[in-house]
Amino acid sequence: MRILYTALLTLLIVACQGESNTFTVSGTAEGYPDGTQIMVYQINPVNNQPSVIDTLTITQGAFSATYPKSEMATVNYLSVAQKGNVAYFPENKDLQVTIYKDSLQSSFVTGSPQNESYRTFVTKISEFAEKKQENAQRYRTAQKQQDGMLMQQTRDESVALNEEEKAYKKDFITQHGGSVFSAMLISEMLNRKELTAQEAKAAIDGLDPKLKESATVAKIKATVENMSVSDIGAKAPEFSAPTPDGTTLALSETLGKYTIIDFWASWCKPCRRENPNVVRVYEKYHDKGLNIISVSLDRQGQEERWKQAIADDNMDWYHVSNLQFWQDPIAKQYNVRSIPATFLLDENGTIIDKNLRGAALEAKIASLLE
Repeated sequence: MRILYTALLTLLIVACQGESNTFTVSGTAEGYPDGTQIMVYQINPVNNQPSVIDTLTITQGAFSATYPKSEMATVNYLSVAQKGNVAYFPENKDLQVTIYKDSLQSSFVTGSPQNESYRTFVTKISEFAEKKQENAQRYRTAQKQQDGMLMQQTRDESVALNEEEKAYKKDFITQHGGSVFSAMLISEMLNRKELTAQEAKAAIDGLDPKLKESATVAKIKATVENMSVSDIGAKAPEFSAPTPDGTTLALSETLGKYTIIDFWASWCKPCRRENPNVVRVYEKYHDKGLNIISVSLDRQGQEERWKQAIADDNMDWYHVSNLQFWQDPIAKQYNVRSIPATFLLDENGTIIDKNLRGAALEAKIASLLE
């Protein structure tokens, strides 16, 4: 019995000695002279700011460093001679890095699940980018040849390709719930409007419990919450602002059977190009219950330009502006990050559609009021 106890104790000691509080990042850097420095950056998950945590030196085409293990969910990157970056995810596992001087974008990190899946993702996205480039070239050729059929075909293929890429990203998030990169991808797709607030919330719910409690995901949750306020199905947030004549007008005072909140600016060329479409729809359906309130993001000191643009574009409906450019409180309230942007409300002030333009706007209003 004593011999068995001694044997078990010996095994326990060996096992404990085998547990390390550190992990290693080592690699090869092909084509770099001795003495080339590699800066190691870590992204702070709270403020999203990078900071240098180490400086490595390439010797005989190799480098290596050891770091303490941490439970913080973050992303690091290696900056080689300030020529480019190689991202990696510190998972408390020994990692191997391969850096190519002549093709930094082909460099990669292996040794852990997150880094392996990220490498696969980057390869797949590169394939999508290559297909998009080929399709764009075919479209330019079709334009030169004035081949309308081929132009339409390439447009359709572009739409299908974008949808395929978006589906791949969503599937990646679903399949890699413990990856910090999945959280980063949710944030990116949300900002690019590839995910609605509801879709982003569902994606966050699918992440591993530990990751959901991280500072990275906490920021995304706050963004989703903010976006949900102005998403389809939500009650449009009330606001009031100065009109061109200096009085104050509230959203609730402008509601018709259906109401469009239109974010624009006199300096915004896409907005000005869209205005004739909006004018046509308004003139056709105003008597049937359509109202519009335009919120301008013109700058301080541009009040006269704002008023002149209203007159020039025949925008004969409600107008307000705080003249605060992108700091406009209403734009922030509605999470508007680009213009033109529109919100369609029903008679109760509920948002029923967003960002309709051109023929799509007219078709929607016609379906409601014809």
